Formats: sequence, C-alpha cells, structure tokens
Amino acid sequence: MSTLSASSRPTSEWQQLDHAHQVHPFTDQKALHGRGVRVITGAQGVYIWDSEGNRFLDGMAGLWCVNVGYGRKELTQAVQRQMEELPYYNNFFQTANVPQIELARMLAELTPNGLRHFIYSSSGSEANDTVVRLVRHYWATLGKPTKRVFIGRTLAYHGSTLAAVSLGGMPNMRGMDRVPLPEFEHIIHPHAYWQGEGVTRESYGLKAARALEEKILELGADNVAAFIGEPAQGAGGVFEAPAGYWAEIQRICRKYDVLLVADEVICGFGRTGRWFGSHTYDIAPDLMSMAKGLSSGYLPISAVAMTDRIFDVIAGGGPIAHGYTYSGHPTACAVAIANLEIMKRERIVEHVREVASPYFFQKLRELAQRHPLIGEVRGVGLMAAVQLVRDKQKRIPFDPKQEPAIKCREASLQEGLIVRAVGEAVVLSPPLIISRAEIDELVSKLSAGLDQAAAQLG
Repeated sequence: MSTLSASSRPTSEWQQLDHAHQVHPFTDQKALHGRGVRVITGAQGVYIWDSEGNRFLDGMAGLWCVNVGYGRKELTQAVQRQMEELPYYNNFFQTANVPQIELARMLAELTPNGLRHFIYSSSGSEANDTVVRLVRHYWATLGKPTKRVFIGRTLAYHGSTLAAVSLGGMPNMRGMDRVPLPEFEHIIHPHAYWQGEGVTRESYGLKAARALEEKILELGADNVAAFIGEPAQGAGGVFEAPAGYWAEIQRICRKYDVLLVADEVICGFGRTGRWFGSHTYDIAPDLMSMAKGLSSGYLPISAVAMTDRIFDVIAGGGPIAHGYTYSGHPTACAVAIANLEIMKRERIVEHVREVASPYFFQKLRELAQRHPLIGEVRGVGLMAAVQLVRDKQKRIPFDPKQEPAIKCREASLQEGLIVRAVGEAVVLSPPLIISRAEIDELVSKLSAGLDQAAAQLG
C-alpha cells in the first residue's frame, strides 16, 4: 500500500507528523497542535472528505479557486499528457513551448480589450510583485523615474510577499514585518454599511473614489506610478463596487497619468458572473494580474496581462530582468488550457450570471431577513459576505473579542459546511458549478451554524 494513502496511517499519526514537520500559513501553530489538523483525503464536485470519512460542502472553493469543481478528469488527463511529452522547460533563453503560446492566445481572446501581452508566474502574490517591477520599469524607461508610488486600498488583499503585503491594506498582515514598504500608500475602500444612516452606497463610493485624487495631489502626480484594486475586494471582506465608483477611479487615473492595475486573482474566470471583474464593472486596466481560477487551482499558475501601451515601452527598454523558474510551466499551462475549455464548453460563466448567482443571493437575503445576527449581505456573482452584528436595527457591531464569525465558522464546519471568517463577517465563495440544490444545502447548513453561534453569543 502506498505511504501516501490516507488509510496507511490512523488520523492521529498524520496529525503528529504534520505537527512535527509542517508550518501552516495564516495559522496559530500552537493552537493548531492542540486540536490537530483536519486531514483532507478526497474531493468531488463541490464536496471534500477528510480522513475520518466526514463530507463537507466546500463553500470557499478551496481558496476562491476551484472554479470548475473537484474531480475533473479532463484536467488530470491534461497533466499526464503534458508530463509525458514535456514535463518542464523554462522560457528564459529565447525559448517557448506550445502550451505557453496557446494559453497566451486564449487569454488574449478572453481578457478585456487591449490586454494582449502576458508574463507568467505561479501565484497571485508573484503576479502582483511582477506588476510592481513592470510598472516602475515602464516609467523609468519613459524617463519618469520618480513615478514609483503605488496607491491601494484599506482591507485590500494582493498577496503575502513583502511587495504584495505592501500593496494590500490588511492590518493583521503587517505585524510580522515593517510593512508597508516605502512608496506604497492607501485610501479608503468603498463600503458604506458602517458609515451611518442616510449614507448611500453610491455617495460613499464616490467619496472613496475621490480619495484617490486627494492622495495623488498630496503625493504629487509625478511621484505616483499606479492605482491597484480588486474589481470587488475579496479576502478583506467581499466589498462589491458601488455604481459609479470605477468610472470615477478611471477618470482620476487618466487625469493624472496614473496607471490602473486590476487585481483579478479572485474575480477572474467567472467569479463575478463575467469572465473578469473588469467586464462586470466596465474597467479598462493597463495591467491585470490573474491566478486562482486560471487553472481552477489544479496546478499553480498566474499571469500578468498588459496593453500595447505598457508592452511597447518595456519591450524597447532593454532586457526585462525579471522572471521565475516556473514562469509558464508547460504542465500548468496545459491544465489552464483544459480548464478554460471546460468553462467555455459548459458555459460556466453564464451559469453563474444567469442561474447560480441570482439564486445564491436570493437565498442569502431570505436568510438575512429571518436571522437576527445578519446585518448585511453583500457581494457579486458567487462571492458573498454575511455581516454579523449584535443589533441589526442599529447596526451595532459585536465586540471583536466575542469572535462571532469564528464561532459561526466552527459551527458550520460541524454541520458539514466550510466557510471563512473575516473580521465579523462570514465569507462564501463556492465552486462555480454549484447547483440550486447545493445552494439550498449550503444556506441550510449556514443557517444551522448561525443558530449555534447565536446560542453561544447569548
């Protein structure tokens, strides 16, 4: 029997080995050892199983990424075919391979108009690091070396490398190091719920957008390289953009000659009900980072897309001293191609927009109407946040020490549902293939988890 078979050891031994050797990201290691890891052993469709035989509906699609669902034989077969033909080669030394080239062609057809050039990497964090280097190289090549500052938003998430954390606005990620690094600034994100009665989403959205102009004037336009934003903010708490927000952001960027970067790592490949969040919000970015849904998480791959405006300048500026060992890994590219073919053939993006998303939000809002803990349901496509509050009429939040979202997350897990706790909100991002019956199951299990959390909170 293979030593990689879950049944080759009891769960307790796998847990002991895990504690002895593996360091987990975004985790309190001591607390984890006290309870032991959950050992995941299998998956199919929207469900995963652990080593104890428990089944869970994966309400987070892994980490926002398993868009076409688990168990897709077309993707594992693509891996095998490519591994047998050309398992790996780099694209550093004036070489390329067929999967790299074909994937770039497909992406040029799917991405918003004008994004025709692609540089590969292996994660969203790497893609956003790449954005920083390319943008600064672009301005330096144009003879404007002082244009180096990036402006992001509070509660934005762009990855966990030093540059990506600096781009982001997640306070809990800055405790490990002195970040943000110099030349990274932030403005408010467009979420009106906590701003008081009488403040509409649209009016606050315009206020948040105009904060960009104020920041540019404060810093000096000659020093600002780019504004970066997720079309809809994901890991920070799922904040969809109000009407008019992105139009105003783009007006300001054009006025001050500031590049616009769309971080599509979560929003891309159908999550918002269009191929990209930039389509959903009518954004015309100069550069766009993408990952996660590109391969539905089956293999690590990411990319940065750029317009002719950017490419033509950096292509004439000498060698691009940037890249990674696994940039354009042929097997990862082959899986991404097969993944995109599934999405097109099965009309998965249309399923999200026309079927799954409307039903998903209908059921969540019905739950919000009857449940005392839910103050707000927000989101777009198949990404949502359920805001938990102590008093929904007065919009009074819980004391964070009460950990309402964590209590709901743990209770939902007992019910067989995986959700994520972000601040005092429960976040959902299920596989894009989810059916109405599975949405019913998800909401039913979430309701039971909320009931348990309410009982604990008193």
